[in-house]
Amino acid sequence: MRILFVGAGGVGSAAVAIAARRSFFEKLVVADYDLARAERAVAGLDDRFVAARVDASSAEAVAALCREHGITHVLNAVDPRFVMPVFEGAFAAGADYLDMAMSLSKPHPVRPYQECGVKLGDEQFAAADRWAEAGRLALVGIGVEPGMSDVFARYAADELFSTIDEIGVRDGANLTVQGYDFAPTFSIWTTIEECLNPPVIWESGRGWYTTEPFSEPEVFDFPEGIGPVECVNVEHEEVLLIPRWVKAGRVTFKYGLGAEFIEVLKTLHKLGLDSTEPVRVGGVSVAPRDVVAACLPDPATLGDRMRGKTCAGTWVRGTGKDGSPREVYLYHVVDNEWSMAEYGHQAVVWQTAINPVIALELLAAGTWSGSGVLGPEAFAPKPFLDKLVEYGSPWAIREQ
Repeated sequence: MRILFVGAGGVGSAAVAIAARRSFFEKLVVADYDLARAERAVAGLDDRFVAARVDASSAEAVAALCREHGITHVLNAVDPRFVMPVFEGAFAAGADYLDMAMSLSKPHPVRPYQECGVKLGDEQFAAADRWAEAGRLALVGIGVEPGMSDVFARYAADELFSTIDEIGVRDGANLTVQGYDFAPTFSIWTTIEECLNPPVIWESGRGWYTTEPFSEPEVFDFPEGIGPVECVNVEHEEVLLIPRWVKAGRVTFKYGLGAEFIEVLKTLHKLGLDSTEPVRVGGVSVAPRDVVAACLPDPATLGDRMRGKTCAGTWVRGTGKDGSPREVYLYHVVDNEWSMAEYGHQAVVWQTAINPVIALELLAAGTWSGSGVLGPEAFAPKPFLDKLVEYGSPWAIREQ
């Protein structure tokens, strides 16, 4: 296996650190628009690792780099704006493809908070037949959420339940960042995109529909000392992926943002600072959201200032295998102190990065295989969860 990582930011660099301890691949090229950042990601590693420069907005550039290095698998670790060119570049070069966030959505032009417009991943699923006919695999949404959360959903359906009434992905943390009044622990560009777009809900008999941002607040009690966190509806890929392969009455995604974070996002929206459309400032054109991102600290650099834990998990309610009502929360917790001491990467990006590396190892071994555009739910969940334990970061189940 010869792998190309596109993007050497927080998640990409953490994935490099995780992959460096594994032996399932022959070569790993780490590419970024900023060559120096790619070089930092591979510094001190063995000769399997190579740094390169790439323009992720150009499918032709991605394809050329794949051909130059004989790449068999491309992992997209840049923000969702670049999903389609990296996706198309991998296909053009005859490589398989993985990502952690799917092609962007567009709200319904008339009823944005009732009906879906272009959904997350629609552009990629439109190409599914082309990928299948070519015998190529695009494994989409294989980060932590989406990704590990989707594996949990499939495991619950296979092993724990006879029927499922509801699947709800619930994400929460008690992380703090010392020295900053406001410092997101993940890409603010992506956070704005998913939090201010209309959230999607799926219901059997109705299909996918939308609601208003931050709707249906609930307090969810997260494990391992994190405790109760208010969670709200947020647009996320799991709701678009899980119903394609797992039968359930309802599917939701709720994020524990906190009141202050929600108010900041609402203010950005009111001021138009969430916009991706360039505006003229003096003699230059700049997108307001890019300015916001540039003014905030890089999440990858915050690890030394962060304290606390982050939890990703999937809550499932239905009828157990024994015919009795059952409710469980399958989850994975990462302590920032541990991830920094063990890998030198903060908890949120590390928890995202471990999942595509595990998926690549399963593909290299032939344990997972397929063609077309597939989500994590399309594959056997137990080998993935066993690898998670093998990598030293176990998961757990809590009976509700």
